[in-house]
Amino acid sequence: MSDWTFERDAIRAFRFVRCGFDAQTGVAQLVYAFDDGPELVETVTVPGAPFAFDAAREAAVQRALRLLHLIAGVSNYKAAVPEEIRIEGEAIDAATATLLEGIYLNGLGEFAYRNGLDLRGRIRFPVSPPSPSGRGAGGEGTGIVDATSEAEPSPQPLSERERGFAPALGLRAHALVAIGGGKDSLVSIEALRAESIEQTVTWIGGSQLIAACAAHTGLPTLNIGRQLAPQLFDFNRQGAWNGHIPVTAVNSAIMAFAAVLLGVDQVVFSNERSASYGSLIPGTGEVNHQWSKGWAFESAFGDYLQSHVAADLHYYSLLRPLSELAVARQFAKTDRFDAHFSSCNRNFHILGERPTSRWCGVCPKCHFVFLALAPFMPKTRLVGIVGRNLLDDAAQTAGFDALLEYGDHKPFECVGEGRESRAALAALAQRPEWREDVLVARFASEIAPQLDADALRIEPLLALDGEHRIPAALWERLRVRFSA
Repeated sequence: MSDWTFERDAIRAFRFVRCGFDAQTGVAQLVYAFDDGPELVETVTVPGAPFAFDAAREAAVQRALRLLHLIAGVSNYKAAVPEEIRIEGEAIDAATATLLEGIYLNGLGEFAYRNGLDLRGRIRFPVSPPSPSGRGAGGEGTGIVDATSEAEPSPQPLSERERGFAPALGLRAHALVAIGGGKDSLVSIEALRAESIEQTVTWIGGSQLIAACAAHTGLPTLNIGRQLAPQLFDFNRQGAWNGHIPVTAVNSAIMAFAAVLLGVDQVVFSNERSASYGSLIPGTGEVNHQWSKGWAFESAFGDYLQSHVAADLHYYSLLRPLSELAVARQFAKTDRFDAHFSSCNRNFHILGERPTSRWCGVCPKCHFVFLALAPFMPKTRLVGIVGRNLLDDAAQTAGFDALLEYGDHKPFECVGEGRESRAALAALAQRPEWREDVLVARFASEIAPQLDADALRIEPLLALDGEHRIPAALWERLRVRFSA
C-alpha cells in the first residue's frame, strides 16, 4: 500500500478494521482504514496493568472496547466522510447503529456547517444479524482481548430481544470523575468529596494544566493516554476535511472502557443543562458545538451502557440539573482552586498547550466564565483570577455581544445560553462596583431597554431541573447543597 495516496473526494468507504486490548500493558488498539489504504492505528492506554478478569467481566471489557472503537472512529471518519461505512469482523444491532448515527450526525454538526457539508442521510451504520459464534475472548492465559480475532470471535452484540439484559458485574462503588481543568469538574469533585463518595480524578491526554489541577484536589488520579493515528496529520496537509468532533462522546467511551477494566460502577462528567442548547444560525437552524455534552447524548449513551455493556455501570453528569450560572455560584463558594483552574480553551490543543498563562482573556470561554462568575464573587477576586477586568475593555464588545446573542449567534464554544449572559449583565448593572465598567454600562443603556425586564432576572436561572441520571440516593443528598 506504499503507493496509496489520500484523495479526499475519491474515497468511497471508511472501514472499522479491528480492535484489541492487551491486559498486560493496558494498551487498546483501535484500527481503521479508508478503502484499501493503510491501517490507521489509534491507541488508548489505561494505567494499572496487568488486568485480570473473570469470564463475565472479560466479556464486558470486549463490549466496552467495541463501543469505544466505533465511537472513536469519528476522528478518522471526518477526514473524508465517505458514503459507505464498513464494520469488519462483527455485526452490530439496530440499537447500536442508532446510537452511532446520532453521535456522528449531531456530534459533527458544527464540522458539517463550517465545511458546507450536509451529512443528513449520509451516515449509515450497517446492521447485520449476529453470526453464530462462541463468546470467548482471546487465548486462555494470554491476557489479550481481541474484539475481532478470527481465531477467537468476539461476543456478538446483544440482539433486539436481548436488549436491556446486559449482566450486572458486581462493580464496586467508586466514581471515575472526568476533570478538564475548569470550574465545572471541580464543583463535581468537591460535591462528591462532601458526600464521602470514593472517586478517582480522571483525564485523557498529556495536559500539564489538567494534571496540576488534578493533583491539587489531593485525590487519587488516573491519566489515560490517547494517541491518534499519525497519518491523520498528513491527511490534513493533503486536504482532509477538518473541524470539531464530539470529543466528550469519545472521552465518555474511553472512561466507560476504563471503568469496566478497573471494576468500578460510575463514570461521572460535569455537563450542565445549558450544554443542551446550541447556536441558532439564520437559515440553518440549531448547531450545537457541545452536543455530546448535552442531555440527548447523556441519556442515550447512559442507557446504552446499561443495556449493552453492564447493568450496574452508571454514566451521568453530576451538574445536569444546574445552569451555567448555578454552577458558577457553586464554584464561587471556595477559593481553593483560584490559582489552579482554567476554562480557557486556547490552552488546550491536540498538539500541545501553552501553560504559561491560564487565561488568554479574549476567547469566548474566558469571556463567559468571567461573566458567569462576576455576580457571585468579589470583583477583586475575579480580576485576580483572570488577570484583568474583561468587562471594562471596549475591544471585547463583539465577543460579549455574541454571548448575549445580540446581533450575533452564540459562539461555537462551551458557553452558557444567551439568557444567562443577559441575566448576569443585568445583575451587574445594579451593582456599584460593576455598573461603571464600559460593557456593563453599554448593556444597561443600549441593550437592556430592548429586552423584557422579567426575562433578565437571574433567580429563575438558578433553579434546579429534574432531568438527570444522577443516582436517586445521591441526588437527594446533593439537592440541598446545589439549591443554596
